[in-house]
Amino acid sequence: MERKALYAGSFDPVTNGHLNIIERAAKMYDSLTVAIAINPRKTGFFTVEERVEITREVTKHIPNVKVETFSGLIADYVNANGFTAYVRGLRNTADFESELQMAQMNALLFTGDTETILLMTDPQHSFICSSIVKEVASLGGSIEGLVPEYVEKRIKEKLSK
Repeated sequence: MERKALYAGSFDPVTNGHLNIIERAAKMYDSLTVAIAINPRKTGFFTVEERVEITREVTKHIPNVKVETFSGLIADYVNANGFTAYVRGLRNTADFESELQMAQMNALLFTGDTETILLMTDPQHSFICSSIVKEVASLGGSIEGLVPEYVEKRIKEKLSK
């Protein structure tokens, strides 16, 4: 049986913390789908199409990773695609609290044998989140080392318009 994992989020933008989780999860499973959430009620910094392109670019070195989009309930997406694992990243204890609650709810909603897997991010990335990256960049601060170089370039291009 193929071990298929899912790592889902908004990835607006994908950070080095996200990439750390993607690289590590890809080593653990036969395939890893990075699913970018479509939320029509939210306006992102990057469009969904841009986030897909950017995420594909920064993960192209990982052969068993594919990037897709989804909308609606994550449990419906998991159940429809037969994932064996739903990977979530943890930065701190606050993340643990919310992820535990979501994992317990998902356990009720998953129809197969899907397990939620919580991976702690590398400590050097534990303070990074997309909203901080966007705020620092929009105020002219350096985001070097917080996001892949390609993402930094795309953020700067977007802000210069």
